[in-house]
Amino acid sequence: MAVASRYTRRSNRRRFGKASPYLILVLIGIVFLTPLLWMLFASVDVHSTLAVRVPRALTMSNFVAVLSDPGNQRAFLNGLVLSLGQSAVVVVVAGLAAYPLSRYELSYKRPFLYSIIFASSLPITVVMVPVYELFIFLNFNDSIFWTTLFLAASSLPYAIWIMKNFMDSVPVALEEAAWVDGASVWMGLGRVIAPMMMPGIFTLAIFTFSRSWENFFVPFILIQSPQKLPASVSIFQFFGQYGMVDYGKLAAFSMLYTIPSVLLYVLGQKYMSTGFSFGGATKG
Repeated sequence: MAVASRYTRRSNRRRFGKASPYLILVLIGIVFLTPLLWMLFASVDVHSTLAVRVPRALTMSNFVAVLSDPGNQRAFLNGLVLSLGQSAVVVVVAGLAAYPLSRYELSYKRPFLYSIIFASSLPITVVMVPVYELFIFLNFNDSIFWTTLFLAASSLPYAIWIMKNFMDSVPVALEEAAWVDGASVWMGLGRVIAPMMMPGIFTLAIFTFSRSWENFFVPFILIQSPQKLPASVSIFQFFGQYGMVDYGKLAAFSMLYTIPSVLLYVLGQKYMSTGFSFGGATKG
């Protein structure tokens, strides 16, 4: 009897040990899904509150109210200009900076790469006070253009590092074969290396866009005019005085706010899932 009881306890412990990772994953999934469910339910609920509940009657009035507001339309447009502009600048400049780091033996290559890693680890809040004073001194404040350039500059350290690693994966023999056929360095970079780095370029562009699209702190500090604020900052309009919050419109605004990142990720899947396939490219 005692032997059977000991066997049962050991079997239960073994089952609990196997099931515990799944239980932990389920709990983590619930923690992540609960805010998304609230956003989904509250956006179509007339009487939405902070509680997660299935609406008794569905309505699209929250989305209509958010989309018909010229201020919200302008905020989304400002956010797209900031994010797309930053992504474009970062991809081009990081590609040009990564090329010599990947292809040539430079005197101060290693210290430069170490400085890039160090710069990537610095929080942007550390430099915002001197950056704000510099913007005031140069009269760059309240400008979407200069804010876009600053965001691009702040993203370059990690972008150069990522782009260099992707470029290292492209065989030099392919570029040398193009040179033998009469291609210049620029033609080799644009017609040989860039097409093969499309997965890396799309990964970097999506990552940069997502970071810029959700950035609240930098536009909040450097842009003062309400008509120039991006959607990441203008979302504060739904938080009124005395703790009053328009939960329905806030949820609808949040749903619309996630669309560009999700759409860009879905479109980029085609290129990101392609992977690198250089096998046999230098043959023939």
